[in-house]
Amino acid sequence: MIRSELIQKIADENPHLYQRDVERIVNTIFEEIIEAMARGDRVELRGFGAFSVKQRDARIGRNPRTGESVQVEEKHVPFFKTGKLLRDRLNGK
Repeated sequence: MIRSELIQKIADENPHLYQRDVERIVNTIFEEIIEAMARGDRVELRGFGAFSVKQRDARIGRNPRTGESVQVEEKHVPFFKTGKLLRDRLNGK
């Protein structure tokens, strides 16, 4: 499902809301999650999962074309851990 499909589904299920309002709500939620993660905060949606940021240390990597060693800088990457309810539904429990 992509963002526009999510917006359309929510709008269809809530005919009392204008689609532009649903779009604004969905975009605001995503922006808040992104901003929280950019600050290094953890975002937990009970039953769904938790978004957090993990730090990857600097290391020596290899260029796959040449085999040459290259320095890879430290970086922060997004991480998602599923909640128990989501895991159980995916596994048919």
